[in-house]
Amino acid sequence: MQRITQVVELLEDKIHLVVKRYVLLKEENSILRRNLVELQQKLNIKEQLIQEQETDFDSLQHAKTIQGSDNKEKTTKKINILIQEIDKCIAQLSD
Repeated sequence: MQRITQVVELLEDKIHLVVKRYVLLKEENSILRRNLVELQQKLNIKEQLIQEQETDFDSLQHAKTIQGSDNKEKTTKKINILIQEIDKCIAQLSD
């Protein structure tokens, strides 16, 4: 009878340990999930900032190309290309 009591007590101890560990892991998981959401939001903000800076960079490159060109024909061609790109964008927005 004493052997059964010892086995039951040992089993109860192990169950308490498992439950305690489960609670701790559940809390840790919750913290990690919150951190993940926060980091994903920061990543989205950074990606948006990169996209804006790339757009600004492209605009500056176009402006520099036009400004730095001494050849009138070359400048006219570049302006025509930009106008075509704008027309394509407008057409896409119209659809």
